[in-house]
Amino acid sequence: QVQLAESGGGLVQAGESLKLSCLASGKTWTIGGMAWYRQTPGKERELVARITRGGVPREFGDFVKGRNTIRRDNTKNTVDLQMNNLTHEVTAVYSCYAQAQGFECWGKGTQVTVST
Repeated sequence: QVQLAESGGGLVQAGESLKLSCLASGKTWTIGGMAWYRQTPGKERELVARITRGGVPREFGDFVKGRNTIRRDNTKNTVDLQMNNLTHEVTAVYSCYAQAQGFECWGKGTQVTVST
């Protein structure tokens, strides 16, 4: 089993930057791709960014293009999401995701709130 724990969420002001971190534990050698998702009330969870085991990133969503960076460190079992120049539409619960030998693993999520 793989466990994921997010950190770094909180209340920030528009225009500021924030870095979310996800620490994996357990059978970390089984982890393949990882990703960050977000969810707002009443909406389905949506993919923000993903990264392969080899570190190839891809960001999604018009609200994040050019302002977000996903990185992972396999030696530390972490995947980070750097978000810059935050806007109110970034407000959501952000969850870490990992694929591990066919299993889908999720963290509990961390709230990010951007005040205007």
